[in-house]
Amino acid sequence: MCRALLAFASACALSALLASGSDVRIGPDNVFVVNGRPAFPIGFTLAPSADGKTPNGGDAYAELKSNGTVFHRCGPKPGEWGAKAEAELDHILARSAATGLLAAIWIPDLHAIPADDSEKAKELRRVVTKYAGHAGLGFWKGTDEPQWGKVPVALCRKFYEIVHEVDRRHPVWITQAPRGTLEELKEYDPTYDVGAIDIYPVGYPPGLHSHLPNKNVSVVGDYANWMKEITAGKKPFWMVLQICWSGVARPGKTLRFPTFAEERYMAYQAIINGARGLAFFGGDVQAGLNRRDAALGWNWTFYYKVLKPVLDELNPAGPLFPALVAPQSKLAVKLDGISPPDLEFCIREAGGHVFLIAAKREGATVEARFSGLPFGQTAGDVLYEEPRQVSVSKGSFTDWFGPNEVHVYRFSKQR
Repeated sequence: MCRALLAFASACALSALLASGSDVRIGPDNVFVVNGRPAFPIGFTLAPSADGKTPNGGDAYAELKSNGTVFHRCGPKPGEWGAKAEAELDHILARSAATGLLAAIWIPDLHAIPADDSEKAKELRRVVTKYAGHAGLGFWKGTDEPQWGKVPVALCRKFYEIVHEVDRRHPVWITQAPRGTLEELKEYDPTYDVGAIDIYPVGYPPGLHSHLPNKNVSVVGDYANWMKEITAGKKPFWMVLQICWSGVARPGKTLRFPTFAEERYMAYQAIINGARGLAFFGGDVQAGLNRRDAALGWNWTFYYKVLKPVLDELNPAGPLFPALVAPQSKLAVKLDGISPPDLEFCIREAGGHVFLIAAKREGATVEARFSGLPFGQTAGDVLYEEPRQVSVSKGSFTDWFGPNEVHVYRFSKQR
């Protein structure tokens, strides 16, 4: 009887959500609030197909949902919007709602709307009206990499304005390529609610995707700092990180994936430098799929071997999550003897704890000294390296960092 009541209650809750639609807001400190709860979104572009399966026959969407608040870009390719594509999108959103994923709708044919194209504007309004109340909707995806593609700002702005004429519960997201200048990218700031830069630095030779002097994986932090400057800290941003991309998957290139250590470093470096969510690109790139994954249409090998262990550390059920949705702390913690940005860190306070997330760029192994923690602590946990701890004396502690190494510290606040 209890199980029946629980099943009935769950069904009622799902029905209520489907009826009311999702609600995605940007709260204080640029933290996302999804259906009333703080969230650190994890994105996939692209995710497995709507009816896709994991290697053990499980529901692919349900597996992705295990990573917390998950969004995925979906929609037709350029030139394909029509009745068939709309029916496919209906199915994707229905499956997303049923499993708790958030779809980021991307319809290239309805982007970059000229002022005199009333038919395209009318169709966009119809589409936004149709999906605005859908429980599977999370975001509207604007023109992809508009600065690199030389799409005029005014056309991107028209898309943004039409979306928000109809739907104010779902943000507009735009990703820029790692190209252009800060000044050129700043011009697009009025065209989105959530910004992003995609950067895929792992390959041979290193750093082909970057247009900055830094060709190492730490260039992720350089572009994250670009986003901080572009948005002036007034809007949240994501970093779009690498699973696979054309620079390692084209004929004549050497196929190369990030290792666990590289993926973990890039994820944490993005967070340290202000990212309020992460997205991962290329799980569907066919040239990156082994025989088993090709039959399933998605790179489950990379997901389970590399990406899933990283995402487990960011999961809402994990010890770090309260810090991921907390504001930057005002504690005056300092790094002694090492010049930034060689070693980068951020401080968050949440749930009765002080969290310090630190990551070392390339170069020599160093022993770092942090000072400025509130007095009273005598030790701190090094999360994900248990049972290791660091000893604290008079608000200071030291620890070693190798190249591209990350440590996540948690200290209990003294009462």
